[in-house]
Amino acid sequence: MTEILTSAQMRALEAREIESGRATGRALMERAGRGVVAALLAHWPALGNQPGKAVVLCGPGNNGGDGFVVARLLRNRGWQVAVGMLGTAEALPPDARANHDLWQSMGRVAPLDAVLAECAGADVIIDALFGIGLSRGLSGAARRWADMSAAGLAARVLAVDLPSGLCAERGQPIGVAARAALTVSFHRPKPGHYLGAGPEYCGALEIVDIGIEAPCPEATLLVGRPAAADLAKVGHKFDNGQALVLCGGFGRSGAARLAARAALRIGAGLVSLGVPGSAQMEVAAQITALMMQRIEGAEDLAAALTDRRLSALCLGPGLGVARAAELLPVALADGRGCVLDADALTALAEADLRAPLHSGCVLTPHGGEFARLFPDLAEASGSGGEMSKVEATRQAAARVGAVVLYKGPDTVIAAPDGQAFLHAASYERAAPWLATAGSGDVLAGMIAGLMARGHAPLDAAMMAAWLHAEAARSFGPGLIAEDLPEALPQVLAGLAG
Repeated sequence: MTEILTSAQMRALEAREIESGRATGRALMERAGRGVVAALLAHWPALGNQPGKAVVLCGPGNNGGDGFVVARLLRNRGWQVAVGMLGTAEALPPDARANHDLWQSMGRVAPLDAVLAECAGADVIIDALFGIGLSRGLSGAARRWADMSAAGLAARVLAVDLPSGLCAERGQPIGVAARAALTVSFHRPKPGHYLGAGPEYCGALEIVDIGIEAPCPEATLLVGRPAAADLAKVGHKFDNGQALVLCGGFGRSGAARLAARAALRIGAGLVSLGVPGSAQMEVAAQITALMMQRIEGAEDLAAALTDRRLSALCLGPGLGVARAAELLPVALADGRGCVLDADALTALAEADLRAPLHSGCVLTPHGGEFARLFPDLAEASGSGGEMSKVEATRQAAARVGAVVLYKGPDTVIAAPDGQAFLHAASYERAAPWLATAGSGDVLAGMIAGLMARGHAPLDAAMMAAWLHAEAARSFGPGLIAEDLPEALPQVLAGLAG
């Protein structure tokens, strides 16, 4: 899986690379600049046909140093290049200063304010003002640049590392931020490329190899394509597990039926709906391959759990908060794999029932449910906070001792031991059709089905997140939640092929 590095982790890797003698700061900066030029010409091939005009905006740190390298390389290709700088040459770090001086032997460096007027006539603008190094809001000429790019008053914009003003950890503007059509970052992506508004501000994302080989064990990982072998069915139906999805009362069974159908489609050998008497006729009229079992209250659930072939539970979709509060203690005390979604999460928050959670649980909150369960973490990672969604999810998982899948187009999955994974369904292969009623119920069912088949909670959550988005992409526009389970066979066949 691809590592996603915070600013601090990236700086630490660069520092170790330099300290080890494998590279110098100047060499890394040169590779970065070459990578930016290569990405520019690959993304806009027409610009490679003949030299154009570039405006390069250089900041007061090493991101600005990358910009000076880009300016020099474009000039060597015959481009007309205007360079604007924020700050003074004397304040630049040594490697950035060396590249500033190299550029100055070829062309002039104007104050940033003076060069902004040239942006309108440029073929491309290189935003190398701050990158991942920004910790406060933009002001002065940098703020004017952000306003220009946001208003669409600039030509093609390429951001070096990150558009100026965008938080590298949270993917949110620090006040205001520039917008780019292409963002080129180095070695590994950063959280801000995927989280929050990051994809909207970054445009297309290109990651350039600058020769750093050391891994970062603490990194968040990007959720990748599951292995076909992990999803293959074998043997008898009970070899593939049995899931029980608890259902709400009359008029509320649809969400649970969606979850149960998804659990069956993902490969669970047998899936039952635990239905109260008031909803039995309603459910019976709607299901065929699914089983139905009458579960009125806690005693009935306890009796159902004596069947040791039952390998995973799903509570929450359409369950009703009062019914969830009654059934949760029994389900959690049993210790079997358990997916908690929707009304089960609200019941947890209202009754403060978090203590009985165990390592076999997966919580699947959306933003509102996360805020009810973890109000302090939600506030810290909200629009005015300083914590990233990744860190908030990681702390939530550690707090409850269970896997937490924090839903959204930037879904974050964390385990109690600190492992964190990001599934960025909004980036590049977007699945906007998932923003439809019931899609979260399907996801909960998919996780339960995978857990029923024997997958660990963390693995089940990651696989389900990937398959859920891929099913939406496979179906395309017009998707409703009922379509997701029916799209899974094509997705699973694609994995096998």
